Amino acid sequence: MSAAPEVGRERPPWLRVRLRASPEFERVQQLVEGQRLNTVCFSAACPNLGECWSRGTATFMIGGNTCTRACGFCDVATGRPGALDPGEPARVAQAVAELGLRFAVVTAVARDDLADGGAGQMAATVRAIRERCPGTGIEVLIPDYKGCERDLRTVLDARPDVLNHNLETVERLQRSVRKAGRYARSLGLLARAAKLAPEIPTKSGIMLGLGETDLEIDQTLRDLRTHGVRLVTLGQYLRPSPDHLPVDRWVAPEAFDAWAERARELGFRDAAAGPLVRSSYHADRLAEARAEE
Repeated sequence: MSAAPEVGRERPPWLRVRLRASPEFERVQQLVEGQRLNTVCFSAACPNLGECWSRGTATFMIGGNTCTRACGFCDVATGRPGALDPGEPARVAQAVAELGLRFAVVTAVARDDLADGGAGQMAATVRAIRERCPGTGIEVLIPDYKGCERDLRTVLDARPDVLNHNLETVERLQRSVRKAGRYARSLGLLARAAKLAPEIPTKSGIMLGLGETDLEIDQTLRDLRTHGVRLVTLGQYLRPSPDHLPVDRWVAPEAFDAWAERARELGFRDAAAGPLVRSSYHADRLAEARAEE
């Protein structure tokens, strides 16, 4: 599980991605812009934007495109968000219908300015998709809601197919990577979700290349599994700008393969690991794996 040599200025070949434009890519772009929607693909500068949009998929980001938190790794703008858009859930459902998605991922910026952290908007979006596209699977990628069980219940009561909350990094690096996040709080949220709705699998993810050690990665995987998480993703951290945390190392593809195998050994139902893997990357395939349980 060793990493590639110390990071240099140039990305290694396995991280060089070309944006692949296609008719399907343009269709998704036009639809997203026409419905006045935000996607984590664009707002967070995801390296898989070209591939996913060319496949006709997108991860919708609700609650606006301004986050109340300033995480050291994230390219989403930080500031004071505007009011929630009551028409947003219906527009997301409309986009899912027009794209013909059989599996949709919905994430949200952190809205610590709201009494419910944005949980109500997430639940409304899940219900809107269910009503418009009853056969579509839905994964929600939620913030920690400051550990509030009431807000977590609000989302779970909408019956998503998968509930995802990313731990992002190992315990030692939490304060620099997620300044407003807490390792124990996130683990507690995932454990409560697994207890409150055991039929809805929980999922989480971490980034490699922020300065963590192999022992810390292994412990993080153990912690996630101990807290009932059944699906996990591991990907390479990529620095969005010079203002963000630096990349400590480039992790080789074969090391990611080894971590995926280790996760399965620890009892995860499935794992997706690779340099370009992100929490919503090929989420439908992981969901298919959990459906076989």
